[in-house]
Amino acid sequence: MSQNHSGGPRPSTRALVLGSLGVVFGDIGTSPLYSLRECFKGHHGVPPTAENVLGVLSLIFWTLTLIVSVKYLAYVMRADRNGEGGILALLALAVEKLPPNRKRTVLLLVGVGGAALLFGDGIITPAISVLSAVEGLNLITPVFEKYVVPITIGILISLFVVQRAGTEKMGHWFGPITVIWFAALGLAGVSSIVNDPGIFSCVNPLHAVHLLLNGGWKAFFVLGGVFLVVTGGEALYADMGHFGARPIRIAWFTVVFPSLFLNYLGQGALLRQNPSLLEDEHFNPFFQLFPSWALIPMVALAGAATVIASQALITGTYSLTLQAIQLGYLPRLAVRHTSAHTRGQIYISVINWMLMFACIALVESFRSADALAAAYGIAVTLTMLVTTVLFYIAARYQWGWSLWKALPIMGLCFAVELTFFAANATKILDGGWFPLVVGAALFIVMTTWRTGRRLVAERLEMGTLPQEMLVESLQLSQRTIRVPGTAVFMASNSGRAPNAIMHNLKHNKVLHERVVFLTIVTEDHPIVPPSKQAELRELAPGFWRMSGHYGYLQEPDVPQLLRRAKNHFGFEYNPQDVTFFLGRETIVPSEEPGMAIWREHLFTFLSRIAEPPGSFFRLPEGRVVELGVRIKI
Repeated sequence: MSQNHSGGPRPSTRALVLGSLGVVFGDIGTSPLYSLRECFKGHHGVPPTAENVLGVLSLIFWTLTLIVSVKYLAYVMRADRNGEGGILALLALAVEKLPPNRKRTVLLLVGVGGAALLFGDGIITPAISVLSAVEGLNLITPVFEKYVVPITIGILISLFVVQRAGTEKMGHWFGPITVIWFAALGLAGVSSIVNDPGIFSCVNPLHAVHLLLNGGWKAFFVLGGVFLVVTGGEALYADMGHFGARPIRIAWFTVVFPSLFLNYLGQGALLRQNPSLLEDEHFNPFFQLFPSWALIPMVALAGAATVIASQALITGTYSLTLQAIQLGYLPRLAVRHTSAHTRGQIYISVINWMLMFACIALVESFRSADALAAAYGIAVTLTMLVTTVLFYIAARYQWGWSLWKALPIMGLCFAVELTFFAANATKILDGGWFPLVVGAALFIVMTTWRTGRRLVAERLEMGTLPQEMLVESLQLSQRTIRVPGTAVFMASNSGRAPNAIMHNLKHNKVLHERVVFLTIVTEDHPIVPPSKQAELRELAPGFWRMSGHYGYLQEPDVPQLLRRAKNHFGFEYNPQDVTFFLGRETIVPSEEPGMAIWREHLFTFLSRIAEPPGSFFRLPEGRVVELGVRIKI
C-alpha cells in the first residue's frame, strides 16, 4: 500500500476520486453560474440567435476538451515533482537542467510572474462565486435585490473566520456535496435538452468556426466569456499532489465533464427557445433551468458549492505562499498546520485576512457577478500561458522530447490561450486591470525579497571566514574558554562561519564544548524523506557541520533535526543543554549598488514583518540567543 506525505496509508482510489470532486473541481464546477450568461449579455455579448447559441456551445465544448482534457490531464499532469504539481513545481522542473544563464533567469522571472498572478485569482474566485450564487435570490423575489451584497459579504466573512479551525472536518462533507451539485447540474441540463435535442449538434466544430468568421468583433469579444468555463483548470494541476493524477482524471471524465457540458447544453437550449429572456437584467439561464419550487434549495446548494470552490482557492493560496517562502521568494510568515494527517492543510493568518479584505473590497466595488466577470479570466489566461511555456521547456530539456513531439500540442495550446488572452485583454478597463495590478505588485514583492536576501548574503559573507579556517584557528588558540553544553549556530551558508559565532567570541569570549554550524537547505523537491533530512560531518574534535534538507512543501524543525542526527549518526548531546545562536540583521537602505532605493525600503519593511527565525525554525523558547548586525544594501 502506498503512503501519503504524512506517513499514513494512502486512501483508496474511490476516496481520492470523491475528495478530488470536493477540492479540485470546486472552481470549475461553479462556472455554469455565470460563464454562459457572460457570452450573451452586455455590450460585448452576441445576440442569442439559434446559430450563435450553437457556436458558443461549440466553443465551450472544444475549449474544455483542448485545455482541460488534453493539455492538463493528458500532458501537464505528467510533469510532477515527487507527485506534486503546480506552477512552482513545474518551474523547478523546467530550469533544473539549465545552466545559470540569461535564459534560466528569464524563465525564473516568468514562472514567478505566473505564481504571482495566481494570487489575483485567489482573490476574485471567492468573490465572484459567492456573489453569483447569492444573486439567485433575485429570482425568488425582487425584495432580496438590495440584500445581495450584504449577504455575500456576510458569507465571505464567515468563510474566512472559520479558516483558523482548518478544513479537515469540513473536507469530509466537500465530496458528497459536490457530487450532489454535479448531479443537479447534469439533471437540470437534461430536463431542458429534451425540449431541443438538436442542441447536441454543437459538438460539430464548424459551428464555432462559423461564429468566429461571421460574428464580427463581438464573436471575438465573446471568447472572454467562453474562457470562464476553464478558469479552474490550473487548480487540477496544483492539487495533483493531494489526490494523484489518476483519481483526478477519473473524476473529470466520469462526473465533472459530462455534468458541466449537459448543463451548458441545457442553458443553450433554453436560450434558443426563449432568447427574449435576456432582456431581464436579473435573468440567469442557470437558475431558470429549475422549477420555481426548486429555486430555494438550488440557491442554498449553489451557495454551498461556491463556498467549497472558495475554500479550495484559499487553501491553494496558502500552499502557494508556503512554497514561495521555502523557495526564498517571500519573507517568513507564521504557518500553522490544521491537520495531523494531511500536510497540505495549513493556515497562514496574514494571507487569510488579506484575502478577506480584498474580497470584500471587490464585492463592494463591482456589486454584481456580471461586473466581476470582466475582472476574471485575464490573470488565469496569463498563468496558463506560463504553464504551457514551462511545460514545453521541461519536455525538451528535462525529458529530451524532440521538437516535433513537444511543439505541435504545446504550440496549439499556446495559440488558443493567446487568443483567449487577447479577448480578455479587451476587458482590462472594465475590471481586468485588478488581477494584473495584484500580480504586478506581488511580482515586485517576490523579486525584491529574492534580490534583497542575495544582497544580504553577499554582505554577510564579506565579513566571515571559511568554517575550516575558523575551527583551525580556534584549536590553536589557548585563550578561548570552553564551557559545558552544545551551541548551535544557524548559518545561511554551509561553508562560511556565521556572524553570530564571531560576535559571540568577540563579546562573550567563550565557546561551548560542542559547536554545530547548522544550515537549512530548501531543495527543489517538494518532500525530503526524514531519513535524508539530516547530514552531519565532524570538522574537528568538538566542531560539526550539519545540514538540514527540506522540500519546499515542508517546514524546518531544528530540534527534530538534532534528534535525527543523534539517531542516524550517533551525535551525542543533551537537549536541555543546547543553546541556539541566531544572527539578527538590521537592514539599512543605502546608495550602494544593489537595488533601487525604493526597493531597498520595501525590502526593509518586509524584513520587519517576517516571522522571527526562532519561531520559523521551531527553536525552544528560552534557549535562543540573538546577536544583531547592521547591514547596508
